Amino acid sequence: MTDTTTRGTVGTDRPLVPAAKVLIGDEERAAVDSVLRSGMIAQGSEVAAFEQEFAAEIVGGRTCVAVNSGTSGQHLGLLAAGVGPGQEVIVPSFTFAATANSVALTGAVPVFADIDPATFNLDPDAVEAAVTDRTVGIMPVHLYGQPADMTRLGEVARRHDLQIFEDAAQAHAATWQGRPVGTFGTFGMFSLYPTKNMTSGEGGMVSCATDEVARMVKLLRNQGMERRYENEVVGFNCRMTDVHAAIGRVQLGKLAGWTKQRQENAAFLDAHLDGVVIPPVAEGATHVYHQYTIRVPQDRDGFAGALRDEYGIATGVYYPIPNHRLPSFGLSLDLPETEGAAREVLSLPVHPSLTQSELDRIVEAVNALARAGA
Repeated sequence: MTDTTTRGTVGTDRPLVPAAKVLIGDEERAAVDSVLRSGMIAQGSEVAAFEQEFAAEIVGGRTCVAVNSGTSGQHLGLLAAGVGPGQEVIVPSFTFAATANSVALTGAVPVFADIDPATFNLDPDAVEAAVTDRTVGIMPVHLYGQPADMTRLGEVARRHDLQIFEDAAQAHAATWQGRPVGTFGTFGMFSLYPTKNMTSGEGGMVSCATDEVARMVKLLRNQGMERRYENEVVGFNCRMTDVHAAIGRVQLGKLAGWTKQRQENAAFLDAHLDGVVIPPVAEGATHVYHQYTIRVPQDRDGFAGALRDEYGIATGVYYPIPNHRLPSFGLSLDLPETEGAAREVLSLPVHPSLTQSELDRIVEAVNALARAGA
């Protein structure tokens, strides 16, 4: 099933409630216009300021490096950490394809492990069972905005002398046991795609544990050079522009308010939904609700279609095909919790622009369909 985020009305005279909504205001437009008027558009002072502000606000001052996408951030972070051919990195299969892709692009092998059925994040026991003498790292995904169990995953990593690489694409400002995600591993990657909890239009941010990793990510994003024409390594062009950084700086200032609203919207849904499995929050986790993902055990796709056609509510399925079964990997593995989640998950609107009447409509629709056994 594909996302149902189209605007308009469907099967009802009420406007469609979108599954996600990009929030761009006058402040972002003014910031972009200021950069355009300056004539300095490529990576420059806006990018440097965005890196510093993101570091201070989101990851406790860890050095951050801005890049042109979240996938670039993961790829460059892995290369900076020394990951390459002949090695393995353990990843979830229940995530967006970029997670495993970034490992494969280094020449290493992504090894897929199963998930915790409650949180949808990597199951530490499954991770430990997947460790081999070629394993060099674990890449947990803080899926939907809920942190993975970094306590137990950290214990597995220490027992086997492994690195941790955090995919925090959906988890800006989430915390585990009071500590920000993106501060547990050799690096953490945050996506700044338009539908994320904050955006730069397109882009990514890499938080780095050491100066050495940060310097290597900076080299790799800029053709391998720190000083012009003095290329130290073979690199890429993965720079963020000042235009994108200007958007990101404004959005960063709005993130705390948007996160609070997402959490309040999720709390309302938690309190009023009936007949479906609502997303539990792990003890010690601060969930930032990039997605509010329920389970629909019977005919999830029919349920989603009825929400759209009968009630005008768009939804999303993240993710209908586990990564290991995608044509790009084509593996046959025994990952029962991953397969179950792929059949049952459905993400309801939770974004901060929802009105109370729209929240009421979501509750009305979900509860009615659940009672009817749709």
